[in-house]
Amino acid sequence: MPPLFSCQSLNKSFFARTLFRNISLTLEEGERVGLIGPNGSGKSTLMKIIVGTEKPDSGNVAPRRGLRMEYVPQEDAFPAGSTVTEVLDRALHTTSLESYEREMEINITLAKFGFEDGNQVVDTLSGGWRKRLAIARALIKEPELLLLDEPTNHLDIEGILWLERLLSGANYSVLVISHDRYFLEGVSTRLIELSSSYPDGYLSVDGTYSDFLIRKEEFLSAQSQLQHTLNKQAVREVAWLRQGAPARSTKSKYRIEAAGKLLDELANVTFRNNQGKAVDIDFSATQRRANELLVAKAVSKALGGKTLFRNLNISLSHKDRLGLIGSNGSGKTTLIRLLTGDLQPDSGEIRRADTLRVVRFDQNRATLDKKLSLRNALSPNSDFVPFQGGSIHVAGWASRFLFRSEQLEQPVGALSGGEQARVLIARLMVEPADVLILDEPTNDLDIPSLEMLEDSLMEFPGAVILVTHDRYLLDRVSTQLLALEEDGKTTYYAEYAQWQEKNAPVKEPVSRYAQPAKAAPKPSEKALRRLSTAEKRELDNMEETILAAETEVETLQARLQDSDIVSDHLRMEQAWKAIQEAQRRVAAHYTRWEELEARK
Repeated sequence: MPPLFSCQSLNKSFFARTLFRNISLTLEEGERVGLIGPNGSGKSTLMKIIVGTEKPDSGNVAPRRGLRMEYVPQEDAFPAGSTVTEVLDRALHTTSLESYEREMEINITLAKFGFEDGNQVVDTLSGGWRKRLAIARALIKEPELLLLDEPTNHLDIEGILWLERLLSGANYSVLVISHDRYFLEGVSTRLIELSSSYPDGYLSVDGTYSDFLIRKEEFLSAQSQLQHTLNKQAVREVAWLRQGAPARSTKSKYRIEAAGKLLDELANVTFRNNQGKAVDIDFSATQRRANELLVAKAVSKALGGKTLFRNLNISLSHKDRLGLIGSNGSGKTTLIRLLTGDLQPDSGEIRRADTLRVVRFDQNRATLDKKLSLRNALSPNSDFVPFQGGSIHVAGWASRFLFRSEQLEQPVGALSGGEQARVLIARLMVEPADVLILDEPTNDLDIPSLEMLEDSLMEFPGAVILVTHDRYLLDRVSTQLLALEEDGKTTYYAEYAQWQEKNAPVKEPVSRYAQPAKAAPKPSEKALRRLSTAEKRELDNMEETILAAETEVETLQARLQDSDIVSDHLRMEQAWKAIQEAQRRVAAHYTRWEELEARK
């Protein structure tokens, strides 16, 4: 079977800036490939070239003949005033389905993707639900290859877990750009990193994100050792050249040419090893050592008739790092506004230390004037930026955040999303703070920058309140997690794994988009005991049991052809839930079969 597509010798530049050169890749059927790389490495551009909406400067992309490919960009666009059902129906108009078949597919998709009201206007959906709809619009056309550009940016943690389940059970191939490391770990079967740190412009590793990190470390370590070896050889050859070696003999001419090639190779390796720089993040603190910086006692708040939290207690001292976790609309941003004094609680009290200095990262970037030049955004009053008792020239400060000197006169609005996030972080760093509040700081940041942000937050001597859907960042930085749950309930957790264990949903197969998982986990040693007589009889009858369960699934699926059910959204949802429950029983029978066989 030929690959889904192959790219040969792709080159792409914007103005004088080279994104990548001579990139050659293939993607095979059944792969789920995570595409990563520093901001500006060309990930989104490469994806657009594969889709065909962008042209390379040279090289070509060869998709497999008749390949069905769907692309979900970072920004979701829908016709104004459209309903959810109309968006899905419009997507199916390019297929050969009859009207009743389209109606059935729409109702199945609405139920599977969690849309309770197909008549809801898309303009009223949150960012996370718009992203779900964009993915549903792509998958309803049954693609062989799905391309996703930063799909987790607008999803809350529950939404990301939903997307992981959707993709990890997919029977189509996936190419996804993401900086969410737990998401990449759970979904990817191969990782590709675009970076000029590599001789070929990229590194491709089969396996999970963990496998990729191991291989990357091995490669970079070997490349560093190569630089050290070449440097020693170069010193020796340059010393020989300085002795004024005779140039007439053939041997000497050969050695002079070899020395030139050696120096060129050393320059190339040194250049690659200097790539992949991360933002240098170091937040300023006031050095206050109060035991209680911020305290909330028995705080309750309701908005629009919905209780967000009740009788909530929070106590923050220096070095406390509180992670907030909850679905979109659970009240995380409202809680932050209460703690900063922008809102008042319905009951309870909030105490702040005298002259408390709070610095906040705004996820909406509302504090950024898009018309300002980068220079004025970083240093509005002079050419020098005050930082930790000294001053740094604005060009040097910009360089610390990976901005080039020629970008200083660019308007902020012309910068990419990741670059705008770096501007906000640069501005936060010059403000001494007792409490740092970061509301979704990770959107558009590349992985090296996220790692630097983690290190800085862990070293910050004040208190930190962190809202993020990046579970790796949340897990590594937080000293405790506060979950905002349903009906105003709140619960503290020591770590993300504890929250996940309590809240992990049952994995569900995804209709025609996935197959029921029949592989069972390896049974524990405790389970490896001899079978009882009843268990032997159960094992003997297991094939018939599974056959009956699978027949039940097929019967329930056949009911989806019933026009009375297809035309009734609520009955359709009930039928779909019955199918899911039957499929779970099938999976449980297979798990039991594996256990009994192992013990036999």
